[in-house]
Amino acid sequence: MEPRTRTKQDDSDLPGASSTLFVNSVEKAMRVLTVFDDKHSRLSLSQIASLADLDMSAAQRFTYTLTTLRYLVKDPFTKTYSLSPRLLDFAFHYLASNELVRRAAPYLNQLSRETEETANITVLEGTDIVFTLRIVSQHVLNPHVITGSRLPAYCTAPGLAILSRLPDEQVSDVLDRSDLIAHTPHTVAGRPAIMKRLETFRRQGYSHTKGEFYIGDISTAAPILDARGHPIAAVNVAVSRARWRGVKDEQRISNLVIAAAGAISGQF
Repeated sequence: MEPRTRTKQDDSDLPGASSTLFVNSVEKAMRVLTVFDDKHSRLSLSQIASLADLDMSAAQRFTYTLTTLRYLVKDPFTKTYSLSPRLLDFAFHYLASNELVRRAAPYLNQLSRETEETANITVLEGTDIVFTLRIVSQHVLNPHVITGSRLPAYCTAPGLAILSRLPDEQVSDVLDRSDLIAHTPHTVAGRPAIMKRLETFRRQGYSHTKGEFYIGDISTAAPILDARGHPIAAVNVAVSRARWRGVKDEQRISNLVIAAAGAISGQF
């Protein structure tokens, strides 16, 4: 059974939440919106209250407001709520205004054409990587991974590529906040082993994983750097094990992702 793709991140213990500038009602409204996922596409008011950790009165006020603003839709027959397509406006504005996505798009298209495989741009957000641009091939292994999907950084090639170029103290912070578990029998989840492989990835210029989050998924990634040499994203190519030809493919694809990452990095 494949692990479920993560679509959101726990926002408990947010840095800055104790500030007088922090607006608790905004946080609670966002909490309501993020209880919806692939397992909870339609929810009753009581379910929302439970999942969002709100009392019924607060849940009622927030769902009413969000429905009025057209971010939630209420079924008049079942009285259940679901997310509205209006939420896609946020994704549109992010993608339309994001310089990285705009500049990386032609290189990612070329990379996907050259390899005939799925190619992605991901960024580090908290302890996860988030897919911001995805070119899916006909050989895609995980069709449920879409733009906006989250995966843990410590056991994915893009995440490891980014971590390999971060200062040690930032890497330690990410690992401290990560749930270092073995998602598959192939996951490298031990902290010393993760740190050791980051040294290798930093030295060779690319990261490589085999079935560490999804069984059968082989991924090769390189970091995208800004003018200071700081990693701002990663580019990767994912290949199914059935199509993988061993060292020959690793050499070919690693060269291509390094070249693509270098071309994109040169624009920042």
